Amino acid sequence: MTFRIAIETVWRFTPERDGPSMLVMLDFLNEIRATGKITRAAERAGVSYRHAWNLIEKWSLFFGTALVERRQGRGTLLTNFGERLVWAGQRLQARLGPQLQNLAQELESEINALLPEGGGAVRIHASHGFAVSALRDLLAAESDLRVDFRYVGNTNSPASLAQGSCDLAGVHLPLGALRTRAITAWRNLLSAADHRVISFVQREMGLMVRQGNPLGISSLQQLTAAGVRFVNRDPESGTRVLFDDLLAQHGVDGQQIEGYAQVEFTHAAVAAYVASGMADVSFGVEAAARKFGLDFVPVVTEDYVFVCHVRSLESSAVQRILTVMRGAGFRQAVAALPGYSVTAPGAVRTLEDMLGPRD
Repeated sequence: MTFRIAIETVWRFTPERDGPSMLVMLDFLNEIRATGKITRAAERAGVSYRHAWNLIEKWSLFFGTALVERRQGRGTLLTNFGERLVWAGQRLQARLGPQLQNLAQELESEINALLPEGGGAVRIHASHGFAVSALRDLLAAESDLRVDFRYVGNTNSPASLAQGSCDLAGVHLPLGALRTRAITAWRNLLSAADHRVISFVQREMGLMVRQGNPLGISSLQQLTAAGVRFVNRDPESGTRVLFDDLLAQHGVDGQQIEGYAQVEFTHAAVAAYVASGMADVSFGVEAAARKFGLDFVPVVTEDYVFVCHVRSLESSAVQRILTVMRGAGFRQAVAALPGYSVTAPGAVRTLEDMLGPRD
């Protein structure tokens, strides 16, 4: 038997002056926001309708302002204060979610390694993304398959593979002129004889803008216009490297972009930042934009692949992972992600087939 660990955040509010703290269930408020029905929120939380109203009144009294309001024919709506609480919670979850999953995986691996037959997990290092998260969930459903799945930056995962710290390394590469430049940073870590590339997905990358695109943003050059507020990805992320390469390709000075130094750590986090009104535009995957009700301006397509040592393909556990990638469940999961597509997921190819010949 092995164990799985989940770490969740809890929001506890305490007044500026000493006093009792208040635990607020932001998922409960988000359900009201999404459905307009307290009954649905109560069902999801496993409480009665009466108790749900008691919670709302208790929270409103604590903050000294209403969190919800009823409108004839429109159900129950969150007030502006309630909306801001939910958006803050979504930004936090988008920002910390992958880090908490990494911490949970670390603890999980340490504990399971101490148990009989608890070792031998396939180690996967990959940058966080929607298709990667879908694969992780599908692998977790394979009860007798042990996988140690860590979210690692795009430039660091090939290094992990070369150092023997992982068995599968996820890497995303743009199509077109920037592909060679993206490969150069880590190509020397791999060899045509010893390594293979596993096809995974393609995804659309571009500008995430507020719904309706009120500023009419359609190009990278417009990011330097006065009044356009941007939120960036962190400098260590592959998406940030790609964005900077795109700016250079189009002759745009990043330092002239308002908010260029303001960073978040995931695609979902920057999308939530824009959706909450704190910025006008960001750069990331289409799936993140659609998840938060944003419009999307496509800029470039990426291949997301996994790289492994050829000997790893002899492992029955790795072959099971490839079977999951090739399965209907994964195809269905990807089909539900805007901007993602698959052709031959799980297909094993040579470095030259996927990356081109070494210069």
